Amino acid sequence: MAETTLTETTVAEVMAELAELEDPRAREVNEKHGDDHGVNLGKLRALAKRLKTQQELACRLWETGDTAARLLAILICRPRVFERDELDVMVREARAPKVHDWLVNYVVKKNPHSEELRLAWSADLDPVVASAGWALTTERVAKKPEDLDLAGLLDVIEAEMKDAPDRLQWAMNHCLAQIGIEHAERRARALDIGERLEVLKDYPTSPGCTSPYAPVWITEMVRRQGDE
Repeated sequence: MAETTLTETTVAEVMAELAELEDPRAREVNEKHGDDHGVNLGKLRALAKRLKTQQELACRLWETGDTAARLLAILICRPRVFERDELDVMVREARAPKVHDWLVNYVVKKNPHSEELRLAWSADLDPVVASAGWALTTERVAKKPEDLDLAGLLDVIEAEMKDAPDRLQWAMNHCLAQIGIEHAERRARALDIGERLEVLKDYPTSPGCTSPYAPVWITEMVRRQGDE
């Protein structure tokens, strides 16, 4: 019982500290990207570093539903201890884009159930959940492509990416680019699909940054690899 009370106090203290870190200008910028919080991510990471890994606290912070608290929870949790069903529930709850991205990249990718979840999520009817499956597939394309049906993935991308909802479309496009970058034998087809579908062709790109338009992205990354 004493341990529970201690955790409750800690959650309250952490929430109070997050409230103190709230910056209206940061919130304004974040909300343009669909993230409803106003905490500078550098300061959030500094707080996580101070708290260190605390799985129980992470779970309690996640339960608050607060976006900043959930980002902090991701940074202080133990990714490998979550059960498959826990992660499935969490990815469905993670509607803020940054929470979703961090959960997939910092937690799910390090979890023993990641491959099982990749297969289940890729076929999910919820496009945001499906985008998590595609993000995990992109990771495999780059790091562990054995047994992946790359031609089959390109078939699905070719048929579905053009009309996919934004988050799912972005994840599919990333997978398309990764296939083109990493697999020379699939590069011509990946470039062709990107050129015909024209997804993200007009996406505004800051000077010095690479466009997410797959043909430009693939060509630039292959060029850099050749320069190394």
